[in-house]
Amino acid sequence: MAIELTANDAISAETPWAAVTCLSLLTFLLVGLEFLPVSLLTPIAGELSVSEGQAGMAITVSGVFAVFTSLLANGFLSKWDRKAVVLLYSGVLVLSSLIVAIAPNFAVFLAGRAFVGVAIGGFWSLSTAILARLASKSDLPKAIALLQGGTALAIVVAAPLGSFLGGLIGWRGTFLITVPIGLVALIWQFAVLPRMPATETVSVRRMLRLLRNRAFLIGMAATGLVFMGMNALSIYLRPFLEGVTGVELNTLSLILLGVGLGGLGGTSLIGFVLRGHLTAALIGLPGTVALIALLLIGFGSSPWATAVLLVLWGFFSTPTPVAWNTWMARLVPDELEAAGGIQVALIQLAIAGGAFAGGVLFDIAGWWSAFLLAALLLAGSAAFGALAGRRV
Repeated sequence: MAIELTANDAISAETPWAAVTCLSLLTFLLVGLEFLPVSLLTPIAGELSVSEGQAGMAITVSGVFAVFTSLLANGFLSKWDRKAVVLLYSGVLVLSSLIVAIAPNFAVFLAGRAFVGVAIGGFWSLSTAILARLASKSDLPKAIALLQGGTALAIVVAAPLGSFLGGLIGWRGTFLITVPIGLVALIWQFAVLPRMPATETVSVRRMLRLLRNRAFLIGMAATGLVFMGMNALSIYLRPFLEGVTGVELNTLSLILLGVGLGGLGGTSLIGFVLRGHLTAALIGLPGTVALIALLLIGFGSSPWATAVLLVLWGFFSTPTPVAWNTWMARLVPDELEAAGGIQVALIQLAIAGGAFAGGVLFDIAGWWSAFLLAALLLAGSAAFGALAGRRV
């Protein structure tokens, strides 16, 4: 007989860690495939007869579709069992990799990338709501951290692994390899995820009603600022390390690997912190990262100091989504699907806005101005985090 979870079952039941782990594999694939083109832009552009700038639209297209899906898809699928929805998004992800791998031209390639955005926006908007049903109340921060562990691992390995496999089997082969991995994830989900009948009707009206919640608005402001701040700096780490710190390619790769490993370590530990110190995390994580941004301005010319600071950057910045998802689960436990849709759309827009603003300042005023902007935005997030933390 199939297992079935209602909205409140997980509060008293033992957490099914196999189900949470299979979703962590899905997040690894989602994030890895979202950013995989970054390390393969040159061969993709050459074979599809476009510029590298045009090939970079692969990231833009997936982001645009992620925003629209996060806002609209949950309403269309509001009556579906949540297990079926997860299986649907996993199937869309597999289809995306297949389309990209065999794309005969750039238009088909972008269509494949649009499917990645659908899977990203759709799953992430549901992820906190699903975990709240799977995990017991005391285990929820740990479950969110495990889910985000897939993200952290993807950040560590996606770029270097994509570059290595691209040189070994080509960019098409690299995308094709993710198809059987996605199928394994799909089969695993089918086997271990319990049935989760729909309990929440998501609509644009319900989302708008959430935006009238003052506490929710404060939290979303803090979330937007932290993602803008982090991306105003992190996206421009390579030109900073090459032009200011003066490191060569192998050292640069090691430093970026250190950033990823630091993030993996921070994500592994944050679940234990959030059980009793959520407000401190909402203030301390962005506040510490803001301080690191300022220290990088002062010590950016020193390779050793920069390396240590960037490992700490990864350690304190990567767990941030875990903290805000935990906060959201406590603030609006009965409206997590609607809240998740708003949050994912906001994060995607904040990433784009931070990257744009940081890039403009980087080019016009110099690298230090982008880092200063990041520090100011992160400090603002810490201030809003103090207000949001008091509301739960």
